[in-house]
Amino acid sequence: MRQIDESDFGVATAPDEVRFERLLPGPVERVWAYLTEADRRRQWLAGGEMEPRAGGTAQLVFRHSEFTDEEPPARYREMNENGFLSEGRILAWDPPRLLAMTWPGEGEDSQVEFELFREGDRVRLVVTHKRLADRGEMINVSGGWHAHLAVLEAVLSGEKAQPFWSQITALEATYTGRFDRQ
Repeated sequence: MRQIDESDFGVATAPDEVRFERLLPGPVERVWAYLTEADRRRQWLAGGEMEPRAGGTAQLVFRHSEFTDEEPPARYREMNENGFLSEGRILAWDPPRLLAMTWPGEGEDSQVEFELFREGDRVRLVVTHKRLADRGEMINVSGGWHAHLAVLEAVLSGEKAQPFWSQITALEATYTGRFDRQ
């Protein structure tokens, strides 16, 4: 299991935006498949079908029990056990380089952009979550992306992922402090 280092943390690039970078095992087509194919995506984030085109729908069915058997915090218990459907729209579809989509929130939709860059036999994944409603949402999605990307990295590396839910509260506290200093 890989140790977390400073480069794993998301960076606030604007008051309503956070960016993450991960260097993952390639090839780039494999990483693209884990972003876009429901059966692979459910292993680290959420299942659900995507229409492979700009303007298409992006269904994300969050059921964390599909990739962790750890007991969730009370506020996530129903989603963990029963699933939660989130439906967005594909904004950009340029395989295997760029995927962007809306991300439904409690007010206006935010946007998530996944960019893939070949680096030898590895792939740099850049995830940028934009148009976040407020600081609370920024902290929440930062902890979530951090933990989900750790699961993706473990899956792609053929390793056991760190416990998912036990990280969330600690990550949210860490991001609160980090964003206070930025």
